[in-house]
Amino acid sequence: MLIDRTMPLPTTPLGTALTVSHASDRGPRTHNADAFANGRRTFVVADGVGDSPAAAEAAHAAAQAAALLTDPVAAILAARDALQVHLGDAVIVVAAARPDGGFDVAWAGDSRAYASDGDDLVQLTTDHTVGQYFRDRGIVAEKRMDHVVTNTVRHATPENIGRASTRAPRLALVSDGVSGPLGHNGIEAIMSGNATAERLVRAALYAGGTDNATALVVG
Repeated sequence: MLIDRTMPLPTTPLGTALTVSHASDRGPRTHNADAFANGRRTFVVADGVGDSPAAAEAAHAAAQAAALLTDPVAAILAARDALQVHLGDAVIVVAAARPDGGFDVAWAGDSRAYASDGDDLVQLTTDHTVGQYFRDRGIVAEKRMDHVVTNTVRHATPENIGRASTRAPRLALVSDGVSGPLGHNGIEAIMSGNATAERLVRAALYAGGTDNATALVVG
């Protein structure tokens, strides 16, 4: 069942009020091992590794722990610490709104962050997968290699966590159950209009998604 929540975040001394929407759907999987969370200015999507209660529990724990901090790298390290009492693992992407506008982003795994100015879409993250590892070195990779992650919350360190930043006014955080079926062009088309997390998730499932699908849109 689709879970969708859209809510305004109040204006604070940090600047202009933000609007955030979340949506998640189990899709054809047995369990929904995706999770989302947000603090006052921190936004998180986590994707449990596998289709099991342990994966779902790990994603939820990681997302909740990360949302408590305002530095995205520190947030992922907090998520790692939170998983010490859980059996599962997860991948994660975290964004934090900066006081001067824009967002700082950090990630471990293949959940993604996209920045939009209403016209153009930029993928801020680079997947931590075997497929991407090969492509970065000019080697053609089989599609299945894109499903093998090379970094996760449990294995995150200050050195291997990805980092990016943007001044764009709108951000989308998505699990691979959204980015895979929609691709860049599909996400760009939705983000250029009246973008909500629910639209991204519903479009991914309509496009034939076979995984949990989760999105968070802020801005």
